[in-house]
Amino acid sequence: MGLLFREMARKKKTVVETDADVILIGAGIMSATLGLILKELEPDLSIEIYERLDIAAAESSDAWNNAGTGHSAFCELNYTPQKKDGAVDINKAVQIAESFEVSKQFWAYLVEKEILSDPNLFIKNIPHLSFVWGKKNVEFLKTRFSSLTKCNLFEDMEYTEDPDTIRNWTPLVMEGRAKKDKVAATKMDLGTDVNFGSLTREMFSYLSKQSNVNLHFHHEIRELDKLETGEWEVKVKNLETGKKNRRIAKFVFIGAGGGSLPLLEKSDIPEGKGFGGFPVSGQWLKCTNEEVISRHHAKVYGKAAVGAPPMSVPHLDTRIINGKQALLFGPYAGFSTKFLKNGSFLDLPLSIKFNNIRPMVSAGLKNIDLTKYLIEQIRQSPEDRFEALKEYLPNAEFKDWELEYAGQRVQVIKKKASGGGILEFGTEVVSAADGSIAALLGASPGASTAVSIMLDLLDRCFKTKLQTAEWQTKIRTMIPTYGENLANNDELCKETRRHTTSVLKLNSLVES
Repeated sequence: MGLLFREMARKKKTVVETDADVILIGAGIMSATLGLILKELEPDLSIEIYERLDIAAAESSDAWNNAGTGHSAFCELNYTPQKKDGAVDINKAVQIAESFEVSKQFWAYLVEKEILSDPNLFIKNIPHLSFVWGKKNVEFLKTRFSSLTKCNLFEDMEYTEDPDTIRNWTPLVMEGRAKKDKVAATKMDLGTDVNFGSLTREMFSYLSKQSNVNLHFHHEIRELDKLETGEWEVKVKNLETGKKNRRIAKFVFIGAGGGSLPLLEKSDIPEGKGFGGFPVSGQWLKCTNEEVISRHHAKVYGKAAVGAPPMSVPHLDTRIINGKQALLFGPYAGFSTKFLKNGSFLDLPLSIKFNNIRPMVSAGLKNIDLTKYLIEQIRQSPEDRFEALKEYLPNAEFKDWELEYAGQRVQVIKKKASGGGILEFGTEVVSAADGSIAALLGASPGASTAVSIMLDLLDRCFKTKLQTAEWQTKIRTMIPTYGENLANNDELCKETRRHTTSVLKLNSLVES
């Protein structure tokens, strides 16, 4: 009888609310981007947004949890791997550079339409530099420069092996460096720093004021069940009151960062089987000396250590956070079984299911170097971290830097046809065959390419609507180069950059 009364009480607390066209899970940059695009395309859509924390963009999109680099492959050496014959593969770099141009077009559209107020609140012009030392690394960078500049997206890139020129570009990096060191650097003045937290919150501020849109904080998704009608039943718990709601939606997007994998597993769609997650945490060294901060005006990326994940590529970054200039170095990788910064230590073990255990074990065995690297990172002392900083800033003083904890990233483990698994370091959209639900897994380059990722999602999940003249016209209003290839169209690329640079106020560098 006790069990019966408890079950009756549970059912009594569950309230059925009005159906929604779209449910967005997670209040990060991905949900904000998709929500705004859909609302612009179809103003009458009803959208419900659920976030378990008390504020939007508190996890991976937050400024302190995100590198803030407008990832355009100008300086990130991991996007241009070197082949065995010494050649450099630029395919991924070209794809990322073009995707960031798409993001800038969408943001410019939002500024022109006054959906976003002042672009200076979320994006700044910061030069992107790659810096290396040692004969082998210099040869790699020179080959990379030669390969990239054949593509018009990178034709404005500068290259030098002259220490005085590099000193002019980034003085702190060269101060105290031995004159005999062989060094090289590339520079792109078109680089940016983006506060994705500020951008996301302003997007949600606008979106939440639109008709038929509701943003719910302190709400956690408990269950996802497919109904016979083809719609989704989403069970939600209000974490403040304990009240449970049941919502019915035609389409569900899971954009919960590290929390997406467990929710994808709850959906039980065949396309989600076999996926696993490998969490990697991060830390920064943050400069506390205002004089040092004021003398560095660039994002300087180097080469990652052997076995290091892409998110651990070392970089010395000028950041603009809440209107104030900052200087960060890192990130230093670590390991936690949490999938979110505000998650549970049980996240990883609870994500292991019968359908993904083999891919996860297989991927683990194939990435022993990564495991060793993470163990070494965890064991680092403050002095060890400082020594890594001094490779980029020879005259750095220990007293001027303090540790800042960054966010969690969950790298995708993907099932192979053989049954084994492979560890992926990009992003992965997983969608049901009927397009009724989709989830975004993975990390870098993530936020910078959010618009392109969401356009791909539209093609998967709203294909019929996307092919209509109405949607095509509206998308080209938001993204004028939609369907075009900027990498192969020099004049279109230049015109697009002139427009976005003007609208987003990226004409001048951060003043000294």
